[in-house]
Amino acid sequence: MTSFHDQVIQILPKLRIQALSLTRNRSAAEDLVQDAVCNALAAQDSFIPGTNFSAWMHRILRNRFISDLRKRRETTDIEDVPASSFASNATHEDSLALKDLSMALSRLPADQREALVMVVVQGMSYEALAEATGCAVGTAKSRVFRARRQLEAWMTGDLPANDKLRVKVAALRATLDDRRRKGLKSDDLFTF
Repeated sequence: MTSFHDQVIQILPKLRIQALSLTRNRSAAEDLVQDAVCNALAAQDSFIPGTNFSAWMHRILRNRFISDLRKRRETTDIEDVPASSFASNATHEDSLALKDLSMALSRLPADQREALVMVVVQGMSYEALAEATGCAVGTAKSRVFRARRQLEAWMTGDLPANDKLRVKVAALRATLDDRRRKGLKSDDLFTF
């Protein structure tokens, strides 16, 4: 039976390979192996002879790598971070989508719009909505369902064939696609 120190020496080449694959830097890999061996020597009393020494050492090396990563990771209190770092400027497409959503919301019947806003935006329960609007819970659920279904239809373009807005948008899209295929600019379409 080989001694603990002999087993450490025998596994060093494999630990170096694992450390190099984790760090992708030879110097950092050597440091990681050295730290893992120090940890193993300090904890050699916890190793149970007859168990898989290689697995034990590889686990120590991996845990040390993860621990080092956590120590190096920059942490900041959420209160110290400026709010602007969480926000990003909306793209032009996002602005158009929000404008479309706003137009679609304004087209909903007042009872459906009110129910949708109270449930989705304000997080109100159907029971609270029913109580606030003086209707049955089933009616409240139905209003929200119909509002969602109608918004989805308007936003995805699944509208009746006689819908004037859909016809205009489809014509504009067709014109833009045609101009792009021909390599023409579409800037002059948007001048008023």
